[in-house]
Amino acid sequence: MRSGVKIRVLLADDHAVVRYGLRALLEVSGMEVVGEAGDGRSALRIAEDCQPDVAILDVAMPELNGIDAAAMLRERCPNTRIVILSMHADAEHVHRAFAAGASGYLLKGSASDEIVAAARAVVGGGRYLSRELAHTDPARAGRSGEPGPLESLSARERQVLQLVVEGHSSAEIAAVVNLSPKSVDTYRSRLMKKLGVSDIPALVKFAVQHGLTPAE
Repeated sequence: MRSGVKIRVLLADDHAVVRYGLRALLEVSGMEVVGEAGDGRSALRIAEDCQPDVAILDVAMPELNGIDAAAMLRERCPNTRIVILSMHADAEHVHRAFAAGASGYLLKGSASDEIVAAARAVVGGGRYLSRELAHTDPARAGRSGEPGPLESLSARERQVLQLVVEGHSSAEIAAVVNLSPKSVDTYRSRLMKKLGVSDIPALVKFAVQHGLTPAE
């Protein structure tokens, strides 16, 4: 980032009040918020349009969670650096975020100076991890045992899972992920078998626990 040029930021969080607070904080620090989104798919569309320097993505967003959105954003906007904002402090989430292409991982509730520092660090080519997670090695987090349950699912299966638990019909999901309704049904049956669950309430519980969808 050249001296004197403002860092351009995209904010994606399903809570408008959170976006408002982050915008105020970043703008006071001399950055420019060039876009806001309330869900992962909108974040992707806006990022492609405005090509921000940094995208700050909440993990639990409707339609497409922040970690899967990060992986897609890295492909579509390779010059955009990504900071994940999360309530989850476990090794699985940290590993998944960095494996998806994020350069920073912040816990919600982090001190305001950390958010600014994270944005500046990733634009400068570095990584940033919340101080509370200083003991965590992103490259090795979650690597000591068997792959986690989410890692048994393909990216498409995770997308279908999220849309299913959010109450979308097979036809609606098919339109979003460019599949036929019959293929969506096949994906749903397959992912339920992989996860060892037999009903939608169990899928919802799993999705919320693993940050695929907001709890509300």
